[in-house]
Amino acid sequence: MGSTIASQSLAIDRFCRQYLQLELELDYPAEGLLCHEAFQEALYERLFARDAVALPPPHRYRLRVLKQLVAKIEAAIVDWDEHGISDNLMAVLAHLVSMPLPSEETAVQQKCYVTYRPSLVESGSAESEANITLLESRSLISAAGTTGLRTWEASLHLGQYLCAHPSLTRGRRILELGTGTGYIAMLCARYLGAQHVLASDGSEDVVNNLPDSLFLNGLQGSNKVTPTELKWGHALVGSEEKEWNGGQRVDVVLGADLTYDASGIPALVATLEELVSLFPGVEIVIAATERNTATLQGFLTTCGKRGFAVNHEPFPVPPRSEQNGPFYNDKMLVHICKLYHIGMKR
Repeated sequence: MGSTIASQSLAIDRFCRQYLQLELELDYPAEGLLCHEAFQEALYERLFARDAVALPPPHRYRLRVLKQLVAKIEAAIVDWDEHGISDNLMAVLAHLVSMPLPSEETAVQQKCYVTYRPSLVESGSAESEANITLLESRSLISAAGTTGLRTWEASLHLGQYLCAHPSLTRGRRILELGTGTGYIAMLCARYLGAQHVLASDGSEDVVNNLPDSLFLNGLQGSNKVTPTELKWGHALVGSEEKEWNGGQRVDVVLGADLTYDASGIPALVATLEELVSLFPGVEIVIAATERNTATLQGFLTTCGKRGFAVNHEPFPVPPRSEQNGPFYNDKMLVHICKLYHIGMKR
């Protein structure tokens, strides 16, 4: 009996986490569970009841998922005298169907709430389950030409690496390059014990959106995260200032998916080199998605020319079946790279 309850709970938890992350392919619970109205009611209470989710997914997504769920429940029921479909689920479905549906063109331009569950956060956290909620544009590239308004695989994978190596961030001052939605910054500040996170990006639009992330994650008004605009390749210390960042030290530099554009790599590495000169001993960890071998090799070659050695950390992307949140493409190769400059203490 206990194992049955545990398996039901795991199935519900997994489905709910994927739903709140707006996954396109969800792991629907097994037919042996779906046919039971009590199990259906548990799903209803977690996801579809009024006020069950404070920041729910967009209408089009909720409707699609609920239609698929009801279809799978229907397919799971063999004896309709013994089993049926939850009246509550059917009522929500009828309500969603009756509401005007935005066009796909409109929907893709709308921002939506996405909630990630970093499952490797230590269980000793003050909260029973760690969650990071962000307001994202799920279109690949925004009208302004930036890719920083959605969270990419490299950020999610880097986040898991940091959760597995908490000493890298605990009590330390972090600079994040290319912060995007702020996933890594929120994770470090809220759950991984960072003393401070300087969340930087080269896009003014992206930086202006970061206060939304701070608010959604209870960090508004906090001095733990500071959004700032930082353009790679530009001198950090100018003629009008003697110290960068108000003289505050940086212990760790983090970045995810910074190497997708080959044309930006020289400026990125130049900035890393300047950071090393400003903060001797700084640790640098970059998560690089290998979309094509040439771009990644270009990054490694440029690093070598500028005096950096690159160590690839043994931290592979887990198979989808083993992911408990966040969920991301297990066919995508993401390298966790530690950079050491010649003369740095290793």
